[in-house]
Amino acid sequence: MDKSKLIDNMIRWAKQKIGSTEYAGWCLSFIEDALEKSNDIEIFGGDSAKESSEMYSDALRTGIPELGAFVFYDCLCRNGAELINWGHCGIYIGEDNIIHSWDTVRIDDYLEVEKMTALSGDHPKYIGWVPVGRVLAQKP
Repeated sequence: MDKSKLIDNMIRWAKQKIGSTEYAGWCLSFIEDALEKSNDIEIFGGDSAKESSEMYSDALRTGIPELGAFVFYDCLCRNGAELINWGHCGIYIGEDNIIHSWDTVRIDDYLEVEKMTALSGDHPKYIGWVPVGRVLAQKP
């Protein structure tokens, strides 16, 4: 299957989840499921959005993402009394928007996400995007 078909399937699947709380707090699971379930494939990312962004650091780009890109943010999350940078992530769907899971699956401007407040009180900070082709490459 060509990459544009994979991206179309992923975005269509993700949009069907708008408003769902199924992935609340599980942004990485949401974007990985969108790619995997809509295309009957399996990918292997990190255990958190931050870890995945580091795995893909060889291809991490800044600026306006391309369609279907995995978009990453630094974000401190609470783990008991401790704050950990688990990050945040979404899928770029065009027109400056990402679809992502926060409290619900929603669409937001990829830079406006920085104004959102996590339960820890932190705000996501945009660090860049990775083309879906790199995600599919499965490099270690």
